[in-house]
Amino acid sequence: MRDILPQKMILREYVIGVIRQVFESFGFEQLQTPAIELEETLMGKYGPDAERLIYSAGHEGGKERLALRYDLSVPLSRVVAQYPDLIKPFKRYQIAPVWRAERPQKGRYREFYQCDADTIGSASMLADAETLNVTYEILIRLGFKQFVTHLNDRKLLKGIGQYAGVPAEQSAGLYRSIDKLDKIGLDGVIAELQKNAIPEAAIDRMMPLLRVEGTNREVLAWLGGVLAGYPVAMEGIAELEEIRGYLEALGIPEQFCRIVPTMVRGLEYYTGPIYETIVEEPKIGSITGGGRFDKLVGMFMNRSIPATGTTIGIERIIDVMDELQMFPPEVGTATAQVLVTRFSPDLVTESLRMASALRQAGIKTEMYFDNDSLGKQVGYADRKGIPYVLILGPDEAAAGRVALRNLRTKQQVTVERAQAAVQIESWRASMH
Repeated sequence: MRDILPQKMILREYVIGVIRQVFESFGFEQLQTPAIELEETLMGKYGPDAERLIYSAGHEGGKERLALRYDLSVPLSRVVAQYPDLIKPFKRYQIAPVWRAERPQKGRYREFYQCDADTIGSASMLADAETLNVTYEILIRLGFKQFVTHLNDRKLLKGIGQYAGVPAEQSAGLYRSIDKLDKIGLDGVIAELQKNAIPEAAIDRMMPLLRVEGTNREVLAWLGGVLAGYPVAMEGIAELEEIRGYLEALGIPEQFCRIVPTMVRGLEYYTGPIYETIVEEPKIGSITGGGRFDKLVGMFMNRSIPATGTTIGIERIIDVMDELQMFPPEVGTATAQVLVTRFSPDLVTESLRMASALRQAGIKTEMYFDNDSLGKQVGYADRKGIPYVLILGPDEAAAGRVALRNLRTKQQVTVERAQAAVQIESWRASMH
């Protein structure tokens, strides 16, 4: 868990702002849920490996067993069950912290924000295609160019297991091993499968399915030919083909969304299409992930409700954007856009009036308090990353004007007081 200092918070708020704009542009509405849930709400939803990472959150004398939320999907499912009159499909987004007892490393933290968008109440693959469209739009707007979303289907994975002849009780070990293909290679996967006691005949039968390559259309056509006798696999292939067609209609280039039969999302509640986005450079793991979870809401009520959605991994996105210097120059490192200097004690009143006028014009303005030299005040603005400085000395006061200095371009101009905001906005516009 980290302290996030103001300069980093500015970068975070920029990324969150872009994500929020995209979510709302697709009609998603904001929801907020508590940080703490009943422990029974969270347990039995993620699988044993994940549930070991859930933090208990009791208090002295408390009777309920409580826990910090592990993700935003399970609390969402509780909300849908608790408020049955919500208009369906219920399209909600939530941007909030979650907690996991992880081993901290690059891109992985114990407290981090998730940015989720989910559609509850529609079984249509249009909802899944829209989720992928949301992911694509967010990353493009943030300036990412080298990324790919891997798309698969849990039904296809189940069918592959059936085709290979893997016993149902060994399917969890099968999926865990397949999911490591990118990290340990095909030989490593074979060794993992052998360690999990998967029969050699099943491994041999499965290998061609793990090696398949080609366009999305070609991969699905080949898999459909091999798995034609397995209804659950064909159902998954049909779902993927439908999504593929929608993505094509949306104009999303295939280079950004590839069907990968070896991709396995770890959480147990996924039931259909699953998706995960990776950045190719730098290697930091997945930056978005999600899928269809048609049975999760049903764990809180007496019937299942179809659902699909994704989470945007803001922590890793910020780390990548920072490392690759992707933030636009106008984002800056300071909240204030202009520093109003204090020239001398007898001109403080005039300076305060100018600061107030700039704020009224919608410009974030900081007033310098202490009676320091002008050079020290300008240096303060420069160190903080405040791009503009307003100087109101005796000459400017007598003429009803102010001096404005652009610390980025080193330009200084003198303007009428009423034109100060216009000049600053002109400089800001030139930065875009």
